[in-house]
This record gives sequence, structure tokens and C-alpha cells, in this order.
Amino acid sequence: MLRLSPRIARIAPFYAMEVVKQAAALQAAGRDIVQMSIGEPDFTAIPAVVEALERTARAGQTQYTEAVGIAPLREAIAGFYQTRFGARVDPSRIIVTAGASGALLLACTALIDAGAQVLMPDPTYPANRHIVTAAGGEPVLIPAGPADRFQLSAEHVRRHWTPRTAGVVVASPSNPTGTSIAPDALAELVREVRSRQGFAIVDEIYLGLSYDGDRRSALALGDDLIIVNSFSKYFHMTGWRLGWLVVPPQLVSAFEKLAQNLVICPSALAQYAAVACFHPESLDIFEARREAFRQRRDYLLPEFERLGLRVPVKPDGAFYIYSDVRAHASDSASFANRLLHEAGVCAVPGLDFGAAETASYLRFSYATDLARLQEAVARMERLLQ
Repeated sequence: MLRLSPRIARIAPFYAMEVVKQAAALQAAGRDIVQMSIGEPDFTAIPAVVEALERTARAGQTQYTEAVGIAPLREAIAGFYQTRFGARVDPSRIIVTAGASGALLLACTALIDAGAQVLMPDPTYPANRHIVTAAGGEPVLIPAGPADRFQLSAEHVRRHWTPRTAGVVVASPSNPTGTSIAPDALAELVREVRSRQGFAIVDEIYLGLSYDGDRRSALALGDDLIIVNSFSKYFHMTGWRLGWLVVPPQLVSAFEKLAQNLVICPSALAQYAAVACFHPESLDIFEARREAFRQRRDYLLPEFERLGLRVPVKPDGAFYIYSDVRAHASDSASFANRLLHEAGVCAVPGLDFGAAETASYLRFSYATDLARLQEAVARMERLLQ
């Protein structure tokens, strides 16, 4: 009988997907379910991208590309950093990947020795810690509560760094909380990591979907950081599986060698099409959609408070609300089950995201249209009366 690697046992199931399966079964049986579970925009790829895909396919541009991605896309991404965030980056430092997950897997494979520890906040996106595990490392989840904005801090680094620690993984804005790390707090955290000769991976896949204050990339803090980004969230291309890394100049050749051997190249069709994302008229569409997400957030926050679904930290980005449900239940998993089966509203229990009080929280995604969110609120109000 074939034997699995022991690391498989250290990777927990993705509970959000199990919730979605239950919701799909109810829908198949005729129930109307308001989806507030999966973090996938209801918006899809814009017409300019679809048209670029069609032109690319007809032109026969379907063969392998460079492992690091096509030059026009890398140049367009570099230009985006300059115009949107005021951050200069040489296109040679940009490595196009098969989604942000592919980017993080590439980074962890390059940076993590067997048994090395990587600090990250609890709660955090589950795939981040599982990718660290798959790369042979040990994720160390540091409890981060409302006082920390559910984010890793410089003080956490000082208290929890050990001789086995190799680096940190943070996300700003974050999944599941939608909270960002303030620029000065991120700078302090990076200084602490840098002083210990560690690496800092900053997940910025939701940076484009920031709503309050300036949108700043961690690139401004120095060229020794690893930046992860994606075409899935702000650019609404989830199924296209396209993302990118920005890596330190001295690591480009090592990352390229890994990419050549692990993936050969990202999708050629997706790469050529994605260049259209950075045309001015395309960016105008994405900004209008960002405003739609902000309006949804601003509608839901007071409604959640009114329903006793407390939101201890206002989300300033992404499309998630991380709600403390203790006013209604002692266990968020059972409460999520009740919401789904009795109210027809699908949300994700906090246990997917860690262990630090996650049993008290539900993650709600507002990546669906406003009318459906209003319906969800009405249904929850009837349930909770």
C-alpha cells in the first residue's frame, strides 16, 4: 500500500470548502442560499481582458513563455507600482506566477529549510500556513486579537523569535479580517525581522481593495522584502490563476531556476490577456468596482452591529467582515450551521483561520451584490429575533 508523507497529516482540511459543499447541496435541493462564504468577487474579467485573450488565442500565442513571465506584463506591473503606489521597482524583479498561491509556494520553497519556523498571525488565511508546511517548514501562529488589529506586530517578533525562526508571513489587508497593518507598524515589524537576518513575505493581494487612507505597498520599505500579489481579487480573474512576486534583485536567478523546474511557466494566454488590466480605461473600471465593495462594507457594518454581530475592528480592505458572534452562540461552527440551514445564509466558521478565539468568530464575505446582502441581513434578523 502506498504511504503518504507525514506532512499530509499536518495539513488540515479547508473547512470553507466543506461549508460551500453543504450550501451547494441545499441549492441543488431547491433552497435559495445567499453566499457570504468564499472570497471570490462577483465581478468577472473585464471585456478588454477577454478580448485580449481571444486575440492571443487566434494569434497562436499559446506556447511556453519565459518562466518568470512575459516582458510586457512584468513591465506593466512595474508601471502600476509606480503610478498607483509611488513605488519604483525594476521589472526584472517581478516573477509572474500561477496565482498568489503559486507565488507563495515558490517563495517558501526557495527560503525555508526543513524544520525552520515561520511566524504568522492567528487568525490567518489557512493556505498560508499549509504552504509553509508543504515546503518543510513549521508555521508558528501567534495569537493576534483586536488590540493588534488581528495582525502580527514588531512586539510579537521580539517575543516569539527563536534560533529556529526563519522569517514572517503577513497579509495587509488580511483574510479573514479585512484589516491592514499601519505603515509605521509594518516598518517597525520589518526592522525587527531584518535585524535578525530573517525574511519578510508580505501578501498584498487585497492591497488594491483598500478603502480608508493611503494605499501603500511594502515595497517602499526596501528591496529585501518578498511581495506576493495576484490578479484574482482587484482584477477579478480568479479562475485565470495568475499572480506575481517581487523579489530582491540578488534572488531573481534562484527564483527563476525554481520556476523553470516546478512550473515551466504561467499560462501564456492569461499573461498576454492580463496586460490589458493596466490600460487606463481598465483601471477606471477596477476603481469603480472597488467603490462598489466599499459601499457594501459601509452598508453591512452598522447592520451587523444592530444585529449583535459585533465587529471589533473595522475592516479597511479586502471584502471580509470578521464578526464576534458570542452574543448569539458559544460556538461559531454551530452558529454557521444554523445560519445556513435555518436562514439560508452561508458564512465561514473562524476555525479555518487558526485557534486563537476563532471559535467565537464568523467570516462573512461581501463579494456579492448589494441586493443579496440586504436579503442576507433580513434573513439573519428574522432568525435572531
